[in-house]
Amino acid sequence: MKSTQILFFADPMVETSAQDERGDEKCIPNISLAESRKRIWFATRLFLLTLVVLIVLLAIDVPLLWRLSLFFPFSASTTSYIQALDKT
Repeated sequence: MKSTQILFFADPMVETSAQDERGDEKCIPNISLAESRKRIWFATRLFLLTLVVLIVLLAIDVPLLWRLSLFFPFSASTTSYIQALDKT
């Protein structure tokens, strides 16, 4: 007989948001459709702006530490996008 061992990094009995969506409970969004659109608009514009700045910084061969400063606008755009999709 083959035994299978499962390694859990979290408590398997705690329900996550992914488990809640599959269950009978409905997720009630706490932002409106207009706010969700605003967040998606902000996320896409900031991401494109950050991408353009990164391309310019790469083209003029700016040191790595200056390019690392783009982490913050990139993470802000990603967070806004995820919030809009997750309706939080």
